[in-house]
Amino acid sequence: MGVELGQDLDMNDDGGYSDYDLALHVKDVLLSVSSGDVVSVENYRELVGRLYRPARHSPDDVAKLVASLKGLSGAASYIDSAVHVGLLNPLFEMSLWNYGPDVMDALIELIISLAASSGKYVDLCLAMLTRHFETPPRFLEKLKLPYGLTKKDQVLSRVHSALKDISEVVPLSPARMVTIVSDHLELYRQKRGTSTHGLVIFVENMLKLEGGALSEVVRVSMLTKVVELLLHLDVEMGSWDKVLQDHGIFQMELEDVDDFSEDFLNDGTEQAREATINGVTLKSSAEKLDTLIVLTFEHLESCEASGRLSEVFKTLLETFRNKVLTTCKSKFVQFVMFYACALDPVNCGEEFATNLVEIFVYDANLTSLRMRAVAYLASYLSRAMFMSASVVAQTLKRLVGWCFNFVKTKKGGVNPENDKLFYAACQAIMYLLCFRMRSLMDDPQSKSLLAGLPLESILSTQISPLKACVPSIVKEFLWQANAAGLITADEFDFDDDLESEYSWVWGGKEELHKLFPFDPCLLRNSDRFIRPNFIYWSMVQRTYDDEDKEGSSDEDGDEAFAVDNEENVMDYEILQCLEEQQFGEVDNALNKMSITPKDSLHSRFGGAVNKPMRMPSQIRPSTSPESL
Repeated sequence: MGVELGQDLDMNDDGGYSDYDLALHVKDVLLSVSSGDVVSVENYRELVGRLYRPARHSPDDVAKLVASLKGLSGAASYIDSAVHVGLLNPLFEMSLWNYGPDVMDALIELIISLAASSGKYVDLCLAMLTRHFETPPRFLEKLKLPYGLTKKDQVLSRVHSALKDISEVVPLSPARMVTIVSDHLELYRQKRGTSTHGLVIFVENMLKLEGGALSEVVRVSMLTKVVELLLHLDVEMGSWDKVLQDHGIFQMELEDVDDFSEDFLNDGTEQAREATINGVTLKSSAEKLDTLIVLTFEHLESCEASGRLSEVFKTLLETFRNKVLTTCKSKFVQFVMFYACALDPVNCGEEFATNLVEIFVYDANLTSLRMRAVAYLASYLSRAMFMSASVVAQTLKRLVGWCFNFVKTKKGGVNPENDKLFYAACQAIMYLLCFRMRSLMDDPQSKSLLAGLPLESILSTQISPLKACVPSIVKEFLWQANAAGLITADEFDFDDDLESEYSWVWGGKEELHKLFPFDPCLLRNSDRFIRPNFIYWSMVQRTYDDEDKEGSSDEDGDEAFAVDNEENVMDYEILQCLEEQQFGEVDNALNKMSITPKDSLHSRFGGAVNKPMRMPSQIRPSTSPESL
């Protein structure tokens, strides 16, 4: 401990003091401080002073600090929270980021010893360690360099090792740690100026806890908190929709915020200032959410590689039901579930679909939740390339069976308020078949099942689902179903001029009639994970394609193709525009997607000219931009 404190200590063969001697000496200093003895008080002050970080560390300073920390570690049981406040305060303010490996190791040893010595220090020790999840601002730029990455690994590997060691000597500490991490995350998230990089490192450490030795204890809490954070950022972005509309900046989905003009965001105008929430620009928020979702995707990949995905998925599924499914403005977070299912279609993918079906069928007292569940189900199975035709067919059988039983017991005519669950199910069936009818018809077993479904009995009922559901979905469904021989379209009376007021009633203020949660994810980096597993509308083979080709010359086909693309821009083309940052073209494309062609069903199915209407990839609401 230096000459001043160590005059009565014998050096060992290496020229230093043994840990035992250091601990014994520090013990004497701690016990004698309250005596008032001048020498003892001075030794104590010197001991405390070494815990304060000097502007520069000389080799001698480092050696003395290491010796002091080792001595305190050996005498941890003699540290009194009432007497030694002046020592404990600077100790718990120390940061591993400020020191080299020798000091780091000595400090970690002391923190573990303190936690083990008395239950009153456990929370303080855990808080001190988890505070390192928040990287000091001055280190953030350094983390882009090899030196910075090495420093990060030195610090955080020791932190996680210490948390594990404390959990072994204090079995209840992981439960306390969960609360401390959660509280610290909330404070850090709300801190003004929190950088994307800093928040990513914090979440990275939470996921490391979930995947580490404490996984069994902390998994549910860590994953739930991560999803809640993503959901908060997601919904917070939705609050900017009105800002965009009021200024008339872009007539496109909020997902396109990644492509905001730099001139607009940074030109200092009143519009640019107003296009922020709590001082954070739209683009910055989108980048933050995008990066965190990618980090979560990568964690799911590591879980799949280590054989842990099924365990993690159970927690995600519960969190999805309790958090995401109950949130009407979520646009991106649900893709965490989508990607987990893509990593394991047989187990996770089918379990997700089954769970959504069961929510719809059995949660009798939660109508809005059931409506969301069936919308999620239809959107998921429509877009998930990895889900087999047999799963889709069996799901349709359950939905159609539910609708058929509803119709059998229903009395009276149209009542969109009372029958909204029925309308939600009918629209889900039609939407799903628009995407998957051709693939089902190409599978003999699925085709046989589909042919036996009582679709006409449901759609021709006095409850009139065709008048209540979104017209573009109804039209595309009727065209494909007629071409597939599942229904006779001429039997249906349908006014396609305007959207029926019935749909607004059963959709409610949340506009659940226009909820398609897995429409294309336009967060640029997240989409790279989703795209290989995703069905875009431009990839869908409709049941009437072959008939069109047989009945048209090459020249006619080219003309039809041109007209079709002019009126109905597909998902993939929009993504291409986004990648090329062609803002005007994206604007036009999305506007065209909302156009409903005016040719009637009569001209489609019975008229001389059969130009099949192509279903838009996204059904844009006319008044609710946060609904997908």
